[in-house]
Amino acid sequence: MPDRPTRGPGARLRVLWLIKGLGPGGAEQLLVEHASIADPSVAEYEVAYLLPWKDQLVPTLEQLGVTTYCLDVRTAADPRWALRLRRLVRARDVEVVHVHSPALAALARPILRTMRHRPAVVYTEHYRWPGYHLVTRAANRVTLGLDDATLAVSDAVRSSMGRRRQVEVVRHGIDLDRVRSHLASRDAVRAELGVAPDETLVVTVANLRPGKGYPYLLEAARSVLKGGRRLRFVAAGQGPQEEELQALRTSLGFDDRFRFLGYVPDAARLIAAADLFALASLHEGLPVAVMEALALGVPVVATKAGGLPELIEPGESGLLVEPRDAPALAAAISAAAEPGLRSRLAAGARRRGDEVAATSGVHRIERLYRDLARARRSGR
Repeated sequence: MPDRPTRGPGARLRVLWLIKGLGPGGAEQLLVEHASIADPSVAEYEVAYLLPWKDQLVPTLEQLGVTTYCLDVRTAADPRWALRLRRLVRARDVEVVHVHSPALAALARPILRTMRHRPAVVYTEHYRWPGYHLVTRAANRVTLGLDDATLAVSDAVRSSMGRRRQVEVVRHGIDLDRVRSHLASRDAVRAELGVAPDETLVVTVANLRPGKGYPYLLEAARSVLKGGRRLRFVAAGQGPQEEELQALRTSLGFDDRFRFLGYVPDAARLIAAADLFALASLHEGLPVAVMEALALGVPVVATKAGGLPELIEPGESGLLVEPRDAPALAAAISAAAEPGLRSRLAAGARRRGDEVAATSGVHRIERLYRDLARARRSGR
């Protein structure tokens, strides 16, 4: 990684995003959304990630002009990544490091603060703090004050962080044109999945981990299908609960009416084929997949977790239920599957989707980068 001379006032900023992995997660996808509509005259974007096997989004980011660096450790608890980060920041003359993981932020903050020519540190919180391990929460609470700017993706996320310092809510959005382009492939995807014309397709996009509430979704799906509904469920995602959830699916007696698809490269293409989008999360930030569903005019049936009530208007663009309530989730799915209500909710979802464009969030973050870099260049 060759060194570069310090740039003058008119040069583009050099911004480094730091994240645990570049797999198919919500925070990771937001980097793609940002890169796809960023102003190339403002900043040169690079991203550092820790886990070498979580690299699915590397080609996409590289195509968008974002240089990627793998810090190559097996776990965030391996401190070697922090030393490699420090060397990378120095060699690349990075002006802003934007961290997108709480486990990384707690160590990156003090490491970067001790640099002679230190970068500005920005942190975005994507998740409500009660969903984190106690150690992660404590480490962030202690080091949060070292940020030059702290952002949260929703009001619910910000409120979970306490009142120790100023936290600005910036609602990251999506590239509406890119997402809506997938509507053209709706019929093809339904055919690929074997969905009959008279069947209602319910899609879930969420990694297979405890916070996503999959056991409740499976129980709700079984209840709906026992009622004789012509529904078909598919779920896209991967994660540590894969074997457990596959076993639960089998024990509940599902045939091909509930399928786990694993990793799906562009989940928006799958969502565009759906009649309903379902999410049983116990904890959430502001899910990208839900924003994609709204943009595509797909009604959302979800829990009231995290920032979901900030996206979904009950009875207008979807239906909301309490987390951990499979019967309520089943009733909501059944209600939303009725053609009349589904049609009304679809129209409302599309209108709501117009409001989740990434443009305003990206522009706000770019202004923040400029302000912080200007202070750095002036020596303040």
